[in-house]
Amino acid sequence: MPCLSAPPRSQAGRAWPVLLLVLAAAAGAVWWYLAPDTLPDPVRKLLPVSDRANPALYKWKDAKGRWNVTDVPPTDRPYETLKYDPNTNVLPPAAPPPPEK
Repeated sequence: MPCLSAPPRSQAGRAWPVLLLVLAAAAGAVWWYLAPDTLPDPVRKLLPVSDRANPALYKWKDAKGRWNVTDVPPTDRPYETLKYDPNTNVLPPAAPPPPEK
């Protein structure tokens, strides 16, 4: 009588769940790095802060004495590193104007 057992699973078939898990983790890491403010609140609280969430800015004077603020420090002059809160200049949602009578 022939044996009716299932054929052995191939190695490629076992790799799919692992590959999907790696791709999901990579997508999550890219999302965290490129758009950390769009993550759901419970997830954002669990993860460390991305460097892109609050980048350093550099304040320096050019040769004519004008102040400049850039995201790359100058190489030929002194500068001041600035840290800022990205939510500082966020306006609250505007209330709709009252209906006209």
